[in-house]
Amino acid sequence: MKLNVKRTALVGLAFMAISAFWQLYDFSVPLILKDTYQLGDTASGAVMAMDNIVALFLLPLFGALSDKCTMKMGRRMPFMLFGGFLAAVLALCVPGATKFASLPVFLALLAALLIVMATFRSPTVALMPDVTPKPLRSKANAIINLMGAIGGALMLALTNILLREYVDEAGNAVSDYTYLFMTVAFLLMAAMLVIRGVIPERRLAAETDEINRRLDAEKPAAPVANTPARKLQKAELVSLVLILASVSLWFMGYNAVTTAFSKYAIAVFEVEKSTAANCLLVGTVVAILSYWPVGVLSSKIGRKKMIMGGIALLMIAFLGAGLLKELTFVAFILFALVGMGWASIGVNSYPMVVELASGSDVGKYTGYYYTFSMAAQVLTPILSGALLEHVGYWTLFPYAFIMLTLAMLTMSRVRHGDSKPEAKKGIEALDVDD
Repeated sequence: MKLNVKRTALVGLAFMAISAFWQLYDFSVPLILKDTYQLGDTASGAVMAMDNIVALFLLPLFGALSDKCTMKMGRRMPFMLFGGFLAAVLALCVPGATKFASLPVFLALLAALLIVMATFRSPTVALMPDVTPKPLRSKANAIINLMGAIGGALMLALTNILLREYVDEAGNAVSDYTYLFMTVAFLLMAAMLVIRGVIPERRLAAETDEINRRLDAEKPAAPVANTPARKLQKAELVSLVLILASVSLWFMGYNAVTTAFSKYAIAVFEVEKSTAANCLLVGTVVAILSYWPVGVLSSKIGRKKMIMGGIALLMIAFLGAGLLKELTFVAFILFALVGMGWASIGVNSYPMVVELASGSDVGKYTGYYYTFSMAAQVLTPILSGALLEHVGYWTLFPYAFIMLTLAMLTMSRVRHGDSKPEAKKGIEALDVDD
């Protein structure tokens, strides 16, 4: 059995566009709230938590709804097409709102955009396991994460080119994000059109079902991909809870840094916005280079070991970054470690969750994964934002380090959901097909 790399990459186009959107959102919205609407860090953190509050409720809902969808084009595709196109239209409205709208109007627009984004994220992510046999999911998820990282890197790189700065009539420096949001809107629409044109979802899902049935015949203990939902054993349930707790903790640490770093770099390192984006870009590029090797290595040594190693790299990077007083070459090395660590975690965490699901529950378990990641991202911008505003910007990296330390402790107790390296036999010849 071979992984179809080209097809997996095409499936990942949607995640690439989604990641591009969130990279732009996390970079631009905190600055818009501070520069245009003069919000403090605590209030800005509360606004930045809004997308995660919306996602906390809607991601599991739409994941489960897509499980039950019976439309001719497939289970996931209707949500992806409708949500992607509507999100693109709303994204085009954001730059104009920053110029002409009051804060309540801007927040209402953000709320509508975030609700729409939540309608198709879980179905988009669930499409990969629908069309990928279980033994290949870590490798496939490496490609999906690679595509997402490319989307994020693209937006960071374009920030240097498309971000416009000008001085208004009052003499204030103003940033214009129009071309960046236009690019995101184009990516969302183009990705959905390409996937609809080249991915026959229903046929590929049926083929995957058949492969998983054959795998189940060889290894009866493994759950079949599209069998009815099954009840987890007690030990499996404990592992699921621990995995999801770990997901929350490492997102609390990582998201605190990525959400606040643009402000942190400007305030502490006294650099320009584009320079702050370059620092994040280094981590993203290294993650891009790491995803495929991480996916291959994960299939050899197991998912849990790779995640533990990734957590360790993040802890080292955040500890070191907290000691820096200026943006030197060392900072770029540390963010390279962040990219490697996050790739190791991202490739393996979602497959560990859906490994415990039966095929008919993949969307629901995808929703669980995003519920816990988004719950963390609801809390962490508010908590870390309050620390930044009332204690000091120096708290950012120690806060992230503590969250990663707790994630290391919970992940060390996980006993299920891992991939076990096995000798190739039967249909389990896991060569990669170009």
